[in-house]
Amino acid sequence: MVLLAAAVCTRSGKALVSRQFVEMTKSRIEGLLAAFPKLMTGGRQHTFVETESVRYVYQPLDRLYMLLITTRASNILEDLETLRLFSRVIPEYCRNMEESEIQENAFHLIFAFDEIVALGYRESVNLAQIRTFVEMDSHEEKVYRAVRETQEKEARTKMKEKAKELQRKRYEESKRGVKSPGFSGGNSGGFGMSGGFGGSSGGFTTPTEAITPTQESRPNTIKASGPNRAMKLGSKAKDVDSFVDQLKSEGERVVSAAETVNKLAPVSTPQVDVEPIHIVMAEDIVVRAGRDGGLQNMEVQGILKLRIIDADHGYIKVQVDNTESRQIQLQTHPNVDRELWRSCGQIGMKMSNRPFPPNTDVGVLKWRFQTSDDSHVPLSINCWPQENGAGGCDVNIEYNLENTEMELNEVTITIPLAAGAPPPIINDCEGEHEYDRAHCALVWRIPIIDKTAPTAAMDFTARGVPDNFFPVRVSFSSTRPFCNLKVLGVVSTSDGAPITFSQETQLKTNVYEID
Repeated sequence: MVLLAAAVCTRSGKALVSRQFVEMTKSRIEGLLAAFPKLMTGGRQHTFVETESVRYVYQPLDRLYMLLITTRASNILEDLETLRLFSRVIPEYCRNMEESEIQENAFHLIFAFDEIVALGYRESVNLAQIRTFVEMDSHEEKVYRAVRETQEKEARTKMKEKAKELQRKRYEESKRGVKSPGFSGGNSGGFGMSGGFGGSSGGFTTPTEAITPTQESRPNTIKASGPNRAMKLGSKAKDVDSFVDQLKSEGERVVSAAETVNKLAPVSTPQVDVEPIHIVMAEDIVVRAGRDGGLQNMEVQGILKLRIIDADHGYIKVQVDNTESRQIQLQTHPNVDRELWRSCGQIGMKMSNRPFPPNTDVGVLKWRFQTSDDSHVPLSINCWPQENGAGGCDVNIEYNLENTEMELNEVTITIPLAAGAPPPIINDCEGEHEYDRAHCALVWRIPIIDKTAPTAAMDFTARGVPDNFFPVRVSFSSTRPFCNLKVLGVVSTSDGAPITFSQETQLKTNVYEID
């Protein structure tokens, strides 16, 4: 089938949301939508109507219509199946089939329409996949915030419990006549009655502040109120040291203040000298594979964004080199000249007298690659747990860089563990490892994976059964794109002179798991 456009319109033909999938003028689509109500006749039992040039396939939605405009040569059965999927998408974002509700959620509907049809052809997707694809932009942020809030809440709760425990021990020692070193009432900076570590606020800003002694400025002169009431600064350090040792014995990972500052600080990205024209190539990769081998699904979505910092450089054309041998879907922005792109691989405005908008990120080209062929996977993971007969498993996990042309940075492999199990015993590990007690998982970190070190393994023993160690989740980033697209240059539309530009390439994982 060749789908020309999809629209939600009123009974009178007024378009509330319209998405064109092939190149069409505004007057053309408005004329087609205006002609639709005139073709409707009373008592019709069909859900389609044809003219000399197009076919209208529609479905009533209360006082509205879900309308598809196709060519007359398209398969009517496929048209009806696609129409049903479009009709099911609308209630996902609109509670009521009212004009105001449709217009309020117009952008969500357009994004969903783009997932169903690309370049006029139906994509092989279902409703659940469409919902996932549309929400994918904010999924990572929601997960990050939820994890961060949970960690902070657990840290505050644990610190309060430890502070109360130490306070109770001192109270019991004082009842037995044992002097508690370093304790002073009020807000003098010791373990005060407010339950906080230091200061008078009694709050817990970060876990590190609760376990790292702070140095505060004190007056030089301190009036002694008695021989046994003088402050003993060294005793506070001993209490904190014993507290830290206790946390470590329970499996908690205690970091220094410097490490905490580094973790809380924003992740530094490579500095790029931004020119008046800045180009960003961003890709997201989704991989779902089976634990016994075999790729279930792999998808790469990419977009080329153009940012014109200097408004004087808005009249340009971008030369893109496409050397990708795999079957990828490419789609340009509706305002981009498609004939120019098809003929010579250049991205320019459809209306040559209009410049690219300045000071905004404009997505001018997007692409998608989807496959179930495991030969395209950049990084393969082989996790092999085997029961050892002692209530646990000996687990061997290794990775292999399948695409040696890629360079993966900040690779993190997270292996779940059985709930309530003690920390695993690491027998052998290449790279860094960490036991995440809060989420009951083993985290394996590798700074960089490239062709010089394409494979490594880790061997450990942990309590549980083989199913406890799945799904294995992987995350990484890269400055090299997965698809072989490259910007060769930028030229002026007036005289063809080359223009200096800067460029960034960002590849990151969205979902990458072995289940």
